[in-house]
Amino acid sequence: MVKKIFITQILFFNFFVGKGINNKRPNIVFILADDLGWTDLGCMGSDFYETPNIDNLRKAGVLFTHAYANAPNSAPSRACILTGLYTPRHGIYTVDSSERGKSENRKLIPIPNNMVLPTTFTTFPIILHANGYRTIHIGKWHLGSDTDGNGPLSHGFDINIAGDNNGSPYTYYYPFCNKKGQCLKNLNLNDSTYRYLTDRLTEEAMQQIRKSKDQPFFLYMSHYAVHTPIEGREDLVDKYRHKSPGKRHNNSTYAAMIQSLDESVGKIVQVLKEENKLDNTLIVFFSDNGGMLDGISNNSPLRGGKGTPYEGGNRVPLIVFYGDKVEANSINKMNVVGLDLFPTFLDFAEIPIPQNVDGISLKKSILKHENNKTRDLYFFFPAYLESYSDPNTFRATPYATIISNEWKLIYFFENSHSEIYNLKDDIGELVDRSRTDKKKVAKMRKQLFKWMRQVNAPVNFQQNPLYLNKD
Repeated sequence: MVKKIFITQILFFNFFVGKGINNKRPNIVFILADDLGWTDLGCMGSDFYETPNIDNLRKAGVLFTHAYANAPNSAPSRACILTGLYTPRHGIYTVDSSERGKSENRKLIPIPNNMVLPTTFTTFPIILHANGYRTIHIGKWHLGSDTDGNGPLSHGFDINIAGDNNGSPYTYYYPFCNKKGQCLKNLNLNDSTYRYLTDRLTEEAMQQIRKSKDQPFFLYMSHYAVHTPIEGREDLVDKYRHKSPGKRHNNSTYAAMIQSLDESVGKIVQVLKEENKLDNTLIVFFSDNGGMLDGISNNSPLRGGKGTPYEGGNRVPLIVFYGDKVEANSINKMNVVGLDLFPTFLDFAEIPIPQNVDGISLKKSILKHENNKTRDLYFFFPAYLESYSDPNTFRATPYATIISNEWKLIYFFENSHSEIYNLKDDIGELVDRSRTDKKKVAKMRKQLFKWMRQVNAPVNFQQNPLYLNKD
């Protein structure tokens, strides 16, 4: 277990900066969509989903076209964002158990999975809070609860609304409870004004922005949308039912959920304007993993979707807005990943970045439009995820991945086999070049194994006797 570190450094900096002294530090609004795919926005190519507010952020800001979540599903991705660490360092590899799917079909015994983020890890909200920021969490948490001491309030947040260990809402409709009487936390159920969850969370965020006066604030607007259950506002669902299908997308209920998400972004921008805070607010829009398939959406031209090791599993939109401080309508093609947000937020807040984080600050890339920085990305997923459509197959078996420039290698632990793709020529990962580019495979696999040793990735898989004896 990694011990909490750098607290002395944090408090030292706070002693000299002091709360409220440097009010020019930017407010930070981090909007995290859930399960939003790479092409699920108008500015990313959808001709069916309507996202004018997010598209306007993109026109006024920077679009990172090669941005990745750290995992193909929610919990590990969010843990990486909050800690700035790769998955082997915190041990959250997947959602729920790593032993998913039929046990007799698993060739290996997967690595055990942590299901909560202990407070032994230093998250960036802890650091922001210690340095004078008012910290607000609204929406999905999925890494523990305040009741068990691993929720947002134990990780540096002053406010937590609707954040618990649940990975999806019980329903998007008021009163946001299930048949067992379990309800989203800290929502006033006597208030039925906003009867759709995305609208309700947005109103909560707007109220918190209005309450943040002279003190700089960090808002983690962590939407449940567009995660299942697929439930949209009926007025919007009806609108899309009467709209002609797009080339890739045609799910009217999912489209309605995306429009509600987009309306939320528009309302948050509007209240920032009204409070004269927009010019000094960094807004980051991101998704925790790739888009759902199974008839919900379509990630084409990317291969696969949520839960898979391919581009559709964790290539996601990343948009950064910071008023006239960034080059409007700019594109950045460098490889970036979710754990880069930790050092980026601290860098913008003028707070020293802990030396142990795996991510890098994107501040210079955002402000100076640096587009040519090369770096390698790594992914480690030692778990199983069952297929949605066939219980006898898997979306993912244990694997590790390296992306180096335009090349991507996926190493599958079950059979010690590698697949390699040139993403520049083959973004859809249609042609596995492992047989024709053997030298490239050997070089990248060696580099991947070196990284796994550096981060102490557990690779002590054992053969599953149930699989070996199933015949």
